Amino acid sequence: MLKPARSLLAAAGLLLAVGVAGAAVPVVELVGVVHAVSAGHVVRAIEQADAAGAPLLILRLDTPGGLDSAMREIIDKMLNCRTPVAVFVGPSGARADSAGFIITIAADLAAMAPGTSIGAAHPVSGMGQMDEVMSKKVTSATAAYVRSKAERRGRNVALAEKAVMESQSFTEKEALDGKLIDLVVKDVPELLKALDGREVRRFDGTTVTLHLAGETTTAVAMNWRQQVLSAIARPEVLFLLLLGALAGIGAEISHPGALFPGILGVLCLILFLFATQIIPVNGAGVLLILLAVVLFALEVKVPSYGLLTVGGITAMILGAMMLVDAPIAEMRIGWATLIPAALGMAAGVTALLRLVVQAQRRVATTGEVGMIGQIGVAETSLAPEGWVRVAGERWKAVAEESVTAGQGVQVAAVDGLTLRVRKRA
Repeated sequence: MLKPARSLLAAAGLLLAVGVAGAAVPVVELVGVVHAVSAGHVVRAIEQADAAGAPLLILRLDTPGGLDSAMREIIDKMLNCRTPVAVFVGPSGARADSAGFIITIAADLAAMAPGTSIGAAHPVSGMGQMDEVMSKKVTSATAAYVRSKAERRGRNVALAEKAVMESQSFTEKEALDGKLIDLVVKDVPELLKALDGREVRRFDGTTVTLHLAGETTTAVAMNWRQQVLSAIARPEVLFLLLLGALAGIGAEISHPGALFPGILGVLCLILFLFATQIIPVNGAGVLLILLAVVLFALEVKVPSYGLLTVGGITAMILGAMMLVDAPIAEMRIGWATLIPAALGMAAGVTALLRLVVQAQRRVATTGEVGMIGQIGVAETSLAPEGWVRVAGERWKAVAEESVTAGQGVQVAAVDGLTLRVRKRA
């Protein structure tokens, strides 16, 4: 009875060994800003590589940097995974600045393509300014974080610290000569050839020899959820979602029962709130945009000769500039989106509210109020009572003076079901 069980275990072990040996080398790309979605993509790729027993994972970088929290999430996973991770800054023209530089330093292996650069890792706040004490604290903490990774990886601690303290950047040759990276290669296939047979010292002190001859690579793409979130996690989209929420909900409030504007506005609001979980939002920016909408609304009711509209546009531009609390320019709203959106919102809100006010001031055409001033014809003589025809209907009427049958009359007042009329001039 034990022999079949042992045979099954041996067969399973053989299949597992074959599966591990045959696992392809996953290549995951981190292109653009480092944020929660891109960090989740990288972490998921590392977890899949661990599960598949991949001999190596290649992380291709081309990033201006990004959020500190997302960077640390990636690095924490890299330092504690079973699969060795090689960072490749490429192709030519790519960069790994700020958070990308620190990810490169923390990797098991670091490579760059010709014509690339890394560095410029000095920390900045979302609004670009910090007081002197806070700046020193944050910079010192980041420098210590980089030193700990560089020293453990056997990289140049002094140069790594300069990238943080002095925002220094390095070409691929400077980085190689300065021992910030391990090698310079033109592409991923060349990287695999260069790493075959190389012994890698992991962060925990263990060593692994890479056997990559004949290994194939497989690209790790974002799943559909990550693709949707990545599309939303852009500053321009975030700004437009907020404007869409304000416009849609405002239109529903001013025109109850329209439904579509309200549904669209609520959908935009939900997506905006969801995107704020990915992109850090500055509350002051949101308040300034709300103030802009209020100023546009007041322009309709208060004769400011355009001053409130100018104030609203200014508030919206400032609010949009402050909306995303991010340390790099790539995560801020561009002027090409900001100016047209602000002007369009100003024109739309002003036009909508002007129509609402005009509708409120329009003279009623139905009911008792709508009857006043209507023109009719006396069907019988009014002396002073009789019958008249107004708006195609026969009414009992009382005249202020005698009116002969067939003479024109005008309604002066409505008293229940009786009209008070006078001769038409």
